[in-house]
Amino acid sequence: MSQQKISLTRYLVEQQRADGHIPGQLRLLLEVVARACKRISQAVNKGDLGDVLGSAESENVQGEVQKKLDIIANEVLIEANEWGGHLAAMASEEMDSIYVVPNRYPQGEYLLLFDPLDGSSNIDVNVSIGTIFSVLKKPEGHPGVQEADFLQAGAKQVAAGYCIYGPQTTLVLTVGDGVAMFTLDREQGSFVLTKENIQIPADTKEFAINMSNMRHWDAPVKRYIDECLAGSEGPRGKDFNMRWIASMVTDVHRILMRGGIFLYPWDKREPGKPGKLRLMYEANPMSWLVEQAGGMATNGRERILDIEPGKLHERVSVMLGSKNEVERVTRYHDPL
Repeated sequence: MSQQKISLTRYLVEQQRADGHIPGQLRLLLEVVARACKRISQAVNKGDLGDVLGSAESENVQGEVQKKLDIIANEVLIEANEWGGHLAAMASEEMDSIYVVPNRYPQGEYLLLFDPLDGSSNIDVNVSIGTIFSVLKKPEGHPGVQEADFLQAGAKQVAAGYCIYGPQTTLVLTVGDGVAMFTLDREQGSFVLTKENIQIPADTKEFAINMSNMRHWDAPVKRYIDECLAGSEGPRGKDFNMRWIASMVTDVHRILMRGGIFLYPWDKREPGKPGKLRLMYEANPMSWLVEQAGGMATNGRERILDIEPGKLHERVSVMLGSKNEVERVTRYHDPL
């Protein structure tokens, strides 16, 4: 007799029943996010057939040229989530300010943040991309919702995850009780649990970084990578492989599957910016997933999930993955 498949819905219901691990409203919200990801997956899969590739000839709040799929994914997530009654507001990497749920719909107690399509530079070359999301509880004590409500440390997240659109469409999720992975069964139209309690090995021989920026790095990062490149003859005594896909969601997915370290550090080209990646939409959800899987995530000096954001689109330096490697490069930043 074949083992019964556990759907995302069943998994979330069981999480809800397990000592009330997640409230019913959060369960429903996560199901809606998953449905939106299925719609985005369909658009991604159609590619040129759906006229979704190429530039939209516009820029987002970050000053980056938007792809057609960036805008489509953003709209899908807003339209799917605005009417359900679970949310008070949303924030997106693609929007200047927060999107408050319209008055014609009931307002819920949660805040949803997302990078609708991470890895946009890979869209037109058919390389894996994904959606990253984070859920916060709206602070109590005042009516309505404002931008300041979103400015919470990543440690206060109540759910986080991503959906990667690759050879399989895979949803990876944490609600604070480990990391679970679901694969989209296209015949059934539902996400099915395929891995539970994912653990990142503490040691690794793989690193992911954009080597073309080496000349701009700070000394601790350069030291760490130089030691990796020295291989078995160098101070590390082992040979490393480098991987770089230029899609954070894909690089982090590989680390969750087999270990590794991902670095997107501060560099000297824009010294006033603490980093390139966005704290709220990318670093916080990915850091929580990595920590829930036994890994570690820092900005080189402190735990990413402890950083108190000062603005919605704040940037941060990111070093995450296998615990022993992240500890090492963090120690190099502050050796005393």
